[in-house]
Amino acid sequence: MAPAVGRASGTDRFDRLDVLRGVAIVWMAAFHFCFDLNHYGFIRQDFHTDPLWTVQRSAIVTLFLFCVGLGQAVALDQGQTMQRFWRRWAQIAGCALLVSFGSALMFPQTYISFGVLHGIAVILLLLRLVAPAGRWLWPLGGAALLMPLLVQHPFFDTRATNWVGLVTHKPTTEDYVPVLPWLGVALWGLAAGQWALRHRPVWLGGALPAALCLPARPLAMLGRWSLSFYMLHQPVLIGAVMTAAWLLHPQ
Repeated sequence: MAPAVGRASGTDRFDRLDVLRGVAIVWMAAFHFCFDLNHYGFIRQDFHTDPLWTVQRSAIVTLFLFCVGLGQAVALDQGQTMQRFWRRWAQIAGCALLVSFGSALMFPQTYISFGVLHGIAVILLLLRLVAPAGRWLWPLGGAALLMPLLVQHPFFDTRATNWVGLVTHKPTTEDYVPVLPWLGVALWGLAAGQWALRHRPVWLGGALPAALCLPARPLAMLGRWSLSFYMLHQPVLIGAVMTAAWLLHPQ
């Protein structure tokens, strides 16, 4: 029997998707490095209101969540078992709890109760439920993006409920990626991935262009280990910046 269009074996890698994840992870690390420099006084920037940083953060999260949707399209097309799905989901959820714990030690008043990993963990479950919707994923994604603009209520302003996203004001926290509107970005990533695998499989599964192989290979490697990189990069960066601050201004 001929394989379905766009289907790859469970061990095949989608290098182009890995590169896209790699771009997102490197961009995020650069952003966090600047944040750490600001936190320890090496630079003076407003990461909460300056569009240079707020827009950049939104773009990074958008790229991450779009890749989450693309990745689920590939996983479903490859016939990923629920056992593998739950194992990966448990890794993400466990890392989200570690992020909350670590941020509570460093930022007790503004710790991360629902950041990007928390959002991804919940969104992955929802993507699995609605994946069979096919072309309806596009309007569903649009609705998710618009919902926080149309519906807001003080009930969702507490730490116990702000994960939904229908808040009347953004909570004071070091990272906040609620289900709404970011589910919409992931839904569009899932829809785009399903369409590409059906009609343009080479866009995701084709070999990297020869001219880009040298710079793209390291990005693809980072993309394959994105969760590990995410969990390790901030302790390393913070440790390096703290060490530099201590050497320059020993107490």
